[in-house]
Amino acid sequence: MSKAFTKETDGEDEDLSEVTAPLPAGTKNYLTPGGHARLVKELRQLRRVERPRIVEVVSWAAGNGDRSENGDYHYGKKRLREIDRRMRYLMKRLEIAEVVDVARQKNREKVFFGATVTYQDGKGAERTVRIVGADEARHDQGEVSWISPIARALHRAAEGDVVKLRTPSGIEEIEVIEIFYSS
Repeated sequence: MSKAFTKETDGEDEDLSEVTAPLPAGTKNYLTPGGHARLVKELRQLRRVERPRIVEVVSWAAGNGDRSENGDYHYGKKRLREIDRRMRYLMKRLEIAEVVDVARQKNREKVFFGATVTYQDGKGAERTVRIVGADEARHDQGEVSWISPIARALHRAAEGDVVKLRTPSGIEEIEVIEIFYSS
């Protein structure tokens, strides 16, 4: 019987949802110009380089006959699904993106989107974070999403302000040391 009638799959429709931080209801998908460019570049790379290369491999593997034990074919099809899922996600996120030019920020005395903030935690350790869009946050490079707890705590704070940050271990007070906006 056809899979269409029995709702069976051969594993092709594994969870197609992209794992990301959801945006708060009614908000826009804010991105810095650099973050927007990175997402566009990734989409272009997937569309023009990776997908055609994998299609070629799958086509070659399919021409080799029996597909039931053809690893190249099965791996290629799985990789195509992953690429297609990522491309759909990127297209949807770029469609609703609003690029915020940090250079146009007039109030540079307070923390807003795009700010780089140095703060001191309750233990005296200084940390620096840059507040960016949800799709461009890279924690290993000190970039945090504007919807993250640290960014929300720092929002609208000025140099010298002490703000409260909710952490899993309780509320921690942090002091804003420096705010700057880079272009």
